[in-house]
Amino acid sequence: MPILDELSGHEFEDVMEDVFRNLGYQNVRQSKKTGDEGRDILMEEFIDGRKRGVVVECKHQQKIGRPVVQKLHSAVATYDYDGPKRGIIVTTGRFTDQAIEYADKLRRNGNEHTVELMDGTDLREIADEVGLDLYNGRIEILCERTLRPIDPSSSLDAPVEEAFQSIQNFDTRNLPELDSSVTFKPVVSIQASVNAVFETTVGVINRVHENDHFVVRAERGRSSLLDSSIANLISNGQRHTVKIENPRIQQSFDDVSVERFGKTETEYKDWAVRRLQSRYTETVEYTGDNNVTYTKECEPNLSDISVESISPVYLPRIESEVTLQNYSYSLEYYAAGPSRETIENDINECVHCGRNSWTEHTYCDNCGSINCRRHVKTERVEGEPVCTGCAITERFAFRKKYFYDEENLEEFSAEYDEMGLHQKALENKPLLATAILLVVVGAFLLI
Repeated sequence: MPILDELSGHEFEDVMEDVFRNLGYQNVRQSKKTGDEGRDILMEEFIDGRKRGVVVECKHQQKIGRPVVQKLHSAVATYDYDGPKRGIIVTTGRFTDQAIEYADKLRRNGNEHTVELMDGTDLREIADEVGLDLYNGRIEILCERTLRPIDPSSSLDAPVEEAFQSIQNFDTRNLPELDSSVTFKPVVSIQASVNAVFETTVGVINRVHENDHFVVRAERGRSSLLDSSIANLISNGQRHTVKIENPRIQQSFDDVSVERFGKTETEYKDWAVRRLQSRYTETVEYTGDNNVTYTKECEPNLSDISVESISPVYLPRIESEVTLQNYSYSLEYYAAGPSRETIENDINECVHCGRNSWTEHTYCDNCGSINCRRHVKTERVEGEPVCTGCAITERFAFRKKYFYDEENLEEFSAEYDEMGLHQKALENKPLLATAILLVVVGAFLLI
């Protein structure tokens, strides 16, 4: 494996941390870089429902002899772990016959601290299984699962139909075919804990015992936490997942795109550890033996922070667009089975002023616009809604009237010319009411 051979020892440990995590081991983490007594990586596995500790020694060299196996066997035996434990030695090279014989002897004799040997050939065999990129020595996150982009009990059109149900003067049965696309956004869900105790000569001055869960945007570029509402959508939607290669996805959307994960799992783990270290660092005041008040910055050590799990998954970002005459409307949202989080909703906004869903909206059948109360009127001839953007206007009896088109205007103009004076007056009821009120008030004053 010539490319892996070019890595430094510490870089090789980073790669192997990703390998073991992808192989299904839990609580995978590296020990301190110095003084590790042969324990480069510590992790856990479940055998017959029982948790077992695993100690890994990474040897980035061509030939591994028996002394290395003996040393790791001793390191496993002295490893402070409450439960059964075993060791693994992994190398880019090969093991000598004496090393293989010693490891086999431990297993044959039923030793409780066995040592598994994993050489360069073994690494080649697991490369495809865990997505080992032999060209740069990285473990790229290869994820097959996505939160459901479509609720199986509903349809892709359902969210758009639901949005249109609140629009006055529109029948959802008249919705044309939608243009829909989905982008699968990579995210990583991280479970971690912080257990730190801070002491001085007067005793314990601060403790941190916290479990933390957060969801990280995992596309290329800077990592960041997702909004709590979207993070909850992901957490609650974990039971609503399907394979990203699901045929229904390809058949349902006009366009499908999948973004790649930007970092390795180890890099996300390191990002999480730094974040937790910063989050739980605080300055504490305490009183010394001499009754003097002191301050101390309590920053958790890296060994105080444990990342239990890193779970990659895709979050579908769906955009559905519908065109109604002169206007197009889009509904964009994150989906997780029956739940979704709206990002952008043009349907419940006025096309003229952008007022959103807190106010009533009405559809204009004349031009296809959606309008708030301020921008919708009643067409004089048809008696149906028309928006101020497309309406033809003319004043009659000093009051502005709204028409679908010139033909309707001409039709009403001819009708207006044939009206009697009292009928024309009724075309401006507020003015007529004011005139009547003035007459009544004037008559009252003359009495």
